[in-house]
Amino acid sequence: MRTLVTGATGLVGNNVVRLLIERGDQVRVLVRNHPGSCRSAKALEGLPVERCLGDVCDADSVRRACHDVQRVVHAAAEVQIGWTGIRSQLAVNVGGTRNVAAAAATEGARMVHVSSVNALGLGDRNNPADEETPGSLPVICPYVVTKREAERSVIDAVAAGLDAVIVNPAFMFGPWDWKPSSGRLMLTVATGWARLAPPGGINFCDVRDVAAGILSALDRGQRGRRYILGGEYLSYSDAWRRLARITGVRPPWYTARRPGLWLYGHLGDLWGEITGREPELNSAAVAISRLEHNYSNARAAAELDYRPRPAQEAMETAWAWFQQHGYA
Repeated sequence: MRTLVTGATGLVGNNVVRLLIERGDQVRVLVRNHPGSCRSAKALEGLPVERCLGDVCDADSVRRACHDVQRVVHAAAEVQIGWTGIRSQLAVNVGGTRNVAAAAATEGARMVHVSSVNALGLGDRNNPADEETPGSLPVICPYVVTKREAERSVIDAVAAGLDAVIVNPAFMFGPWDWKPSSGRLMLTVATGWARLAPPGGINFCDVRDVAAGILSALDRGQRGRRYILGGEYLSYSDAWRRLARITGVRPPWYTARRPGLWLYGHLGDLWGEITGREPELNSAAVAISRLEHNYSNARAAAELDYRPRPAQEAMETAWAWFQQHGYA
């Protein structure tokens, strides 16, 4: 059984690659000629994978990568929470997904599309959302728009004959976060400068459990179905206090209030306009951080045997990995 993985140097993709190898599967990865940082280049170092050079935005290279594969895990995406970057996110998140779906359909391969809970309706700490909850995030930034559009592309392809499943991970911590991605939150807290926690919350999960859920979706997920791969719901203030204890710094002073958040977010927007580079602290990120993002794993638990471990374990594992690899 040969499986193609896109986004194989990212947090999700790299964990999927390693789990596939551990299971004894043949793995092919689609990688760019210029993979980015030297740390990203190390993500596949020493792994017995077949490398296919190309880009999800290039339909021809995607077709070549999909040739003679039986399964595809599409984990490549551009993650940027802000108001800028719509063109690149449309190209990667939407155009790239369409290319992968078309190539998988031509090859007759089964596909798992890795989406995000940000593409779903919103639940709170008392009423978790599920895969069928109507609505969407009220912050309509490019990332949210393009992840929703990418899902629609997969659903349309399923209607045309593609054998595909969609998974929606929540906020992930864990090993092999080379770039890093969601682990940036932990590294920011570890500097000791993150003194204010936002007022919202989200499900925190271990990327190793998400990778296992993806492989279960490949094996037995129902065609055309979504599966939330979430975890333990924590407020951001609770999560930041835990991260502070794990990384050995003082916890945040208190939870930020709306006026202060509004000010910080718009100062970030202004800085982006001045420098031409939008910072991670911007009004879109602030608006999303005010929300409660709570989701139910019931469907994935029942149909994929998804069993997420505690958030604390995911955080501790991620920090140990960052220390071992020189990030902290």
